[in-house]
Amino acid sequence: MKTNPKFQSKNLSIAILAAGKGKRMLNPDKAKVMFELNNKPLLGYVVETALHLSPQKIILIIGWQKDAVREFISTTYFSQNNIAFVEQNEQLGTGHAVMQTEKSLADFAGTVLVLSGDVPMLSEKTLRQLLDTHYATNATATILTAELENPFGYGRIIHHQNGNVQKIVEEKDATAEEKKVSEINSGIYVFEKRELFEALKHITPNNAQQEYYLTDVFRYFWKNNLPVASVKVNDANEVLGVNTVDDLRQLEQLTTTT
Repeated sequence: MKTNPKFQSKNLSIAILAAGKGKRMLNPDKAKVMFELNNKPLLGYVVETALHLSPQKIILIIGWQKDAVREFISTTYFSQNNIAFVEQNEQLGTGHAVMQTEKSLADFAGTVLVLSGDVPMLSEKTLRQLLDTHYATNATATILTAELENPFGYGRIIHHQNGNVQKIVEEKDATAEEKKVSEINSGIYVFEKRELFEALKHITPNNAQQEYYLTDVFRYFWKNNLPVASVKVNDANEVLGVNTVDDLRQLEQLTTTT
């Protein structure tokens, strides 16, 4: 156990996934992260929360409508000198997106927090708890999870007896017993940089979408007996993402009633 589990910002870099098209948002000419929640782009919420953690680097992975995303960030956060961009010109999955950050992180040794640019309600407090747990447990990776009344469609979190994560089971692969599990994978992760990029070398696009999934790195970790921890968010609303116009309306209602 490390003597000081509290993370240090100089050892932290943050990668934000912001390249997606948002096919179900009814406006194909707009990057999904640029849709507005209460008159502010979704991405703005995520970047501001990331900035509160004072990381060494924030790397935005941009792709679809990248010029508009770059202009928004550069104009709004022009005083921040720790924000950089990398381009994912082909959207080949979340694993492929994180692969694009390797060069930008070449001179960085530490912890990488991966956030989604379309998950705007995640709090600084929750992310600090996630990072503190990651350090306190000496984990290779730590997953932010949530408890849902209706977990249908989400990857389920299965634990070892020691509390570490044993596996993530997707809905289509889950047994009847596993489908009863209500703890789900939020898609928010912390990784040790060296092990992350080693694992990314071993994932393949052997799936129906022909994409590189970031979740596949966990198979490499488990195969090599590298510990994966987890933190359950107190309020599951924090990890709600925006994939449809209805999702956006739901978040608007939540933010106006809380």
